[in-house]
Amino acid sequence: MAEHVTVLLHEAVSALDIKSDGCYVDGTFGRGGHSRLILQSLGSTGRLVGVDKDPLAIAAGKALAAEDGRFDIAHGSFADLPRVLAERGIEGVDGVLLDLGVSSPQLDDAARGFSFQKDGPLDMRMDTSSGESAAQWVNREKEAELVRVFKTFGEERFSKRIAAAIVKERAVRPFETTLHLAKVVAEAHPAWEKHKHPATRVFQAIRIYVNNELGDLEHVLQQACDVLVPGGRLVVISFHSLEDRMVKQFMRRQQKGDELPPGVPVREEALNKKMRLIGKAVMASDEEVAVNVRSRSAVMRAAEKL
Repeated sequence: MAEHVTVLLHEAVSALDIKSDGCYVDGTFGRGGHSRLILQSLGSTGRLVGVDKDPLAIAAGKALAAEDGRFDIAHGSFADLPRVLAERGIEGVDGVLLDLGVSSPQLDDAARGFSFQKDGPLDMRMDTSSGESAAQWVNREKEAELVRVFKTFGEERFSKRIAAAIVKERAVRPFETTLHLAKVVAEAHPAWEKHKHPATRVFQAIRIYVNNELGDLEHVLQQACDVLVPGGRLVVISFHSLEDRMVKQFMRRQQKGDELPPGVPVREEALNKKMRLIGKAVMASDEEVAVNVRSRSAVMRAAEKL
């Protein structure tokens, strides 16, 4: 199994503008690449809280917490941020980092069911201790809902054709493994893209849906803005257009302030602006992509609370 390579490691931690005595949240701990670098920048009174759905990530986080008393890990979704902080007596933080998407250990472990290139149980849950697996969902869902999910979360043009093929196949043989689903999707897909597996978009859509990724992201963006102290930073790394669009639009709304009817006379300071954008969107460098091809779609955006 490949070791996880943290994407935009130095860029993300730099964007947080770490204060030595500050309090920070790594909302997607993963295997702790960002967290370890944040801890290097913190002084003895600094504090870092990690959050992750994945039980294996939690195990790695507990090991780090045993090494460094400034760090603590919470099992759950980053959409539970207010609760996580309240349980630790934290009222405000100086920075929140969200590194979205799937980590290399999750992709490379066939048993997790994220990959359409390795055979394994069709699971796809970030938190394997709860919720419905991808197989359970694919085998029971109505065809119309399969179409909606593939189109909405995978931006798959041939959603109807693929959904029909899945429904026909599961009536004969229910889906249990990743390669079974990938094969049916590939055979139903009429337009294979060069250098892209035909099941890519469908697998992305199922993973996003099963884990409520966009719903959790929508919740945590506002929560992060609320828990940040003035001058605190929100840094988000996205890996596909749906996530990045949501992040970009949220940050722009916070910078623009209240929506008012055209022509309403109002002073600039009365617009209730909550954040300012920090620089432009940052992509992985050619050098990073050469070392870690999974970084090629990464987009990082940062904003500071006013």
